[in-house]
Amino acid sequence: MNSISNIWIHPKTSAAGLLIAIATIAGVLSQQGITLGTAGSGTVITLVSGLATALLGLLARDPEPSSAGSTSKLGVWALIALLLPLPFMTGCSEAAVAQEIVNWTPALQSAVATVDSTAALLAPAEAPIFAAATVGFDAASNLLVAQAKAYLANPSASVLAQLQAAIVAIQQQVNASLLQAVKIANPVSQQHVLTAINAVGTVVVAILGLVQSVSSKTAVERMAAQSAIKLAQVRPYLNEGQAVAMVARHYDEPVEQARVQVAQLDVSMAQAGF
Repeated sequence: MNSISNIWIHPKTSAAGLLIAIATIAGVLSQQGITLGTAGSGTVITLVSGLATALLGLLARDPEPSSAGSTSKLGVWALIALLLPLPFMTGCSEAAVAQEIVNWTPALQSAVATVDSTAALLAPAEAPIFAAATVGFDAASNLLVAQAKAYLANPSASVLAQLQAAIVAIQQQVNASLLQAVKIANPVSQQHVLTAINAVGTVVVAILGLVQSVSSKTAVERMAAQSAIKLAQVRPYLNEGQAVAMVARHYDEPVEQARVQVAQLDVSMAQAGF
């Protein structure tokens, strides 16, 4: 009886627990290949998991002002949510992931084009620093797009290995460019530069997460070992709000759901050693 009465006394915590249960069960069903049918470009299971996670994010960010205990508990629920499988990376076949990687490539090409045009906004003394930091973006992005399309056409182990190498290479270039960008002293110019690089970085990390989801543990360990510049080193220069907005726009989803996905991906990358 106490358990039932607690539902009414602590409605938000109870709702959060229910959402955690729904998302967890959905994740287990996805891992077992149970989809319950299709929903748009995904499955019913991934849709339910995504909705549950998004609603949990809303609860965690809207605690009762007068209840410090509720705030703490909801913070724990949010932390648990970050450890759940990514809604857009679970229950998907290799073909579906390959298509999703290709779906990100127009955003990558657009972001790289913005990088190319950003140099014109900088002072003469600043432009060479920025150009040197981003010199390999065009070639690396073109190679990644080509490898993504090749993997979509032929999702074999050999083609996947080439895609893994391509995504790690451009991810390292982005990280290196962020470290170089902070050498631009003018704060306005530096902000222009960081915004442009962050756009590329957001797409690259999204693709890296997708590649990771179809890679073996050994392959992920190899990719992480090849990542000399870790995300932790460049985290002070990352723009979470910009990343969330891009993910929300790409998946046509609520910002809160995208916020949880970005946080989940960050945790996943850290756990994998990137």
